[in-house]
Order: sequence, then structure tokens, then C-alpha cells
Amino acid sequence: MADIYNFEEYKRLGEPSMLEKSGIWQAAIGLQQVDGLTPSDYLIKTAKQNIEGEITIYEVQERLDGYYKANPVRTADDRTEEADKVSARIAEILSEKTFSFSPAEYITLHKRLFTGIYKHAGKIRDYNISKEEWVLNGKTVYYASADSIRATLDYDFGQEKSFSYKGLSSEQIVKHITNFVSGLWQIHAFGEGNTRTTAVFTIKYLRTIGFSVTNDLFANHSWYFRNALVRANYNDYKNKIYSTFEYLNRFFGNLLLGENNSLRNRELRALSESGANVPVKTENVPVNVPVKRRDGVLRMLHADPDMTADKLAAVFSVTAKTIKRDFTALKNEGKIKRIGSDKTGHWEIIEYDSVFSVHDETT
Repeated sequence: MADIYNFEEYKRLGEPSMLEKSGIWQAAIGLQQVDGLTPSDYLIKTAKQNIEGEITIYEVQERLDGYYKANPVRTADDRTEEADKVSARIAEILSEKTFSFSPAEYITLHKRLFTGIYKHAGKIRDYNISKEEWVLNGKTVYYASADSIRATLDYDFGQEKSFSYKGLSSEQIVKHITNFVSGLWQIHAFGEGNTRTTAVFTIKYLRTIGFSVTNDLFANHSWYFRNALVRANYNDYKNKIYSTFEYLNRFFGNLLLGENNSLRNRELRALSESGANVPVKTENVPVNVPVKRRDGVLRMLHADPDMTADKLAAVFSVTAKTIKRDFTALKNEGKIKRIGSDKTGHWEIIEYDSVFSVHDETT
């Protein structure tokens, strides 16, 4: 990405202001890849003027507004204007030294990024969704139900806010952050623009807790980041496909610890183009599948307390009787309890530590 847009020249110059701005623009532009978008040559030229100090970020945005008034997109499939304007807004946000760790900040980020692009900018979705994923050969991750999004956001943010990083190794910290970001993304609070919003929020958050986050990984591997999030939240036990944090851990290991893990999208394919499962590495297959499934059941009950055994059985490709045994095990472990009758009641999560704990999900 950097070589294509010739931003590397600013690194060679070594001027601190240009270096910082070029990195921010690289990330802002690179993040458009998560939705298959490519900014225009006009945006690249205007971004370079900002990097070189000729114009401010606000003048960049004004020029983009004027440019697209004079040159409106001609088809609904042309999303170049979205790529250009959202890139400029990400660059603005990443340049700011302000941040609040809260659901309100997360929602506000979405509004700032997509106002004028999506009618629902800054609004939590009120409908259920599915997304066809390349890495799953068209299958979808199960996202939080619309009715539970706000409560789930509040819960996840509350858990992270109260979590203590004291005494953890660097590797444990990375794994915990990976779990949090994965869970936040899986809620899918917004109809569109969810991954870009989550990525910007993550960069800002990591900086506030002391990590020196470079922008290169988001510039050059944003699609890998999205695919890794998909793999962290997808199970198909019938086809021996298991959710794994291996790929996200690789990404965040590079981002936060300076590791040099291989980040290749083709390695993330869970299903071949024929629809058959891609062979799973032995070390990635959970030894205790029922325990792994119960973690998945717990996460889904947290996202939707009204989930039934029949619905969960379909998700995990097992019988309803098996799911009911999982319910019993989770109740005996003190992690859930039933409120109300079997027909009209709902599940209450008592303990969610098995999903949020710092442990390696890939073994």
C-alpha cells in the first residue's frame, strides 16, 4: 500500500511531522481495504499536500466536498467518494489527542466517519444481519441480535474497564486485548462500517493505555485483520472448523510486540471454494470440544439471552439435547441461570470469565 501511493518517501526524509502524517494517512487509506474500497488519485494528491504542510486536514475535507459536488459518482456501485471521505476522516481522528473509553465514544466515532455516507451513521442497528465472508466461502459469522446490542456493549466495556493488566506478561496482555477487540467486533453494533470503526477505536484505545502503535500494519494488512476477526468468531463443529485467536494473536503480536509473524490471507481460509472444509492444523483443534462449545454457547447467550436450545443446536451442528446438557453444565458451574419459565423466560449470565479470561484459544 505504502509503495503504491509513494508515501515511503516521507519516511526517508525523516522529518517528524511528515513522518507522523504519512503513517496516519497510510492507515486511513489502507483501512478501506476491509470493504474492498480504493481511494481516488485525487485523494492521494490531496493527502500529500496535507503531509507536506500545504493544507490542513480541514481543507482536505473541504476540497473533497467540492470535488464530489462537481464530479458526483454516477452509479450506486461506485464507492470512491466513500473511500476518499472516510479516509480523510480517519486521518483527522487519528491525528487528535483526545479519547474516551466508552460505548458513547465508539458510537460517536461511527457517526464522525460515516455522516453523509450512511443514513444510519452513529446509530446502533435495529435489525439482524448476516455477512457473506470470503474466508468462509460465503458463510457468515453469527452476530449479536439487534435487541441485545446496547446491553452487550455496556457489559463488554464494563468488563474491560475493570480489568487489571497488573502483573501480566506482554503475551498475556496481547491475548487479552485480542479477546476484547474480537468480542467488540462480533457484536457488530453498526449495519455498515463496523470493522473500520472498530479498528480506529482500537488504535486510539491502545495508545491511551501506553502502547506505541505504528500504523503500518493497518495500512498494509487491514483485510487480514478483518479475516482474522471472522476466524475468531466462527465455529462449524460438523466440518471440524473451530474459532481460533491464532491469526489475531499474530496480528497483534506484530503490532504491539514487534514480532514478525506471517500474515497471509490464504492461510485463513476455513472453507475451500468447493465448500469443503480446509484441513485444520492439529494444534488448532481444541482437545476438549464440549468445553470449547460451551464457551461459544455462553458467548451467544450473552449476546442474546432468549436463544433457544434448537437455535443453538443449528449454530453448533449438534442436537438440542446436547445443547441442553451444555445448559446444565453451565448452570452447575455457576455461569448462567434461568429467569422465568422454559417457554417465556430468558438466560442470565452470572459469570463470563471463560470467554474473557487470558488464555490461548488456539490450543
